[in-house]
Amino acid sequence: MLPDKYVITIGRSFGSGGRALGRMIAERLGIAFYDKMLLVKAAEKAGYNIEYFEQGDERVPRIMGSIIPFSMGFYPMSWVGDSTGGNTDRVYKAQCDFIHDLANGEPCVIVGRSADYVLRDVDNVVNIFVHAPIDECAKRIVGRHDTETLDEARALAERTNKLRANFYNFYTDKRWGHATSYDLCIDSSTMPLEKLADFIINYIHLRLE
Repeated sequence: MLPDKYVITIGRSFGSGGRALGRMIAERLGIAFYDKMLLVKAAEKAGYNIEYFEQGDERVPRIMGSIIPFSMGFYPMSWVGDSTGGNTDRVYKAQCDFIHDLANGEPCVIVGRSADYVLRDVDNVVNIFVHAPIDECAKRIVGRHDTETLDEARALAERTNKLRANFYNFYTDKRWGHATSYDLCIDSSTMPLEKLADFIINYIHLRLE
C-alpha cells in the first residue's frame, strides 16, 4: 500500500520520452500529472500573466541587473534590479512554492522544474532521470513532428539540454543528468516505455510501501 502523500519527479533529456513516461506512470497509479501545466497553475496562484510567466520556464536568470544570493539552490529570496534576472527569480520562487503545495496535497508526478531538488527535504519522493542516446532522441523528436530532419532534431535536443542543464545547475547544488542527483537513471532506448513504466512502478512500490 502506497502512502497517502508521495511525489515522483522526472528529469529528462529532450526527446528521451520522459514526459510521456511520466504521464504513463501517473495514469497507471491513478495520480495527478504536472508538466507545463504546473507553470500555468503557479502563474495563476502568483498573479502573473501567463505569457510573461512562461518566459522564465527553465531558463537561467541573467546576473546583470539582479542580485542573486548564492546559497546554491534553495529559494532565491532577494531580488534587485530590472526585468531580466529578478523576474526570472520570482518565477522560480513561485514555482518552488507551488511544488511544495503539491507535495503537501495529493500524490503526483512532476516533470522538470528541478522538482527533485525543491523537494529534497520532503518524505516519500522518488527522483528519476530519463535519457537516451542522441540518435534515438532525434528519431523521437522527428516522429512527434517537432522538426523535419534528424540533423535539426539533434541540434534542438542539444540546445534544449544545455538550457535545462544550465537552469538545474544554477538553482541547485547538484548536476543535471548526473547519476548521483537521482534515485534512478533510465535509458529509455533499452525497452518500450510500457515496460519501463512497469519497472519504475514496481520500484516505487518496493521503495515506499
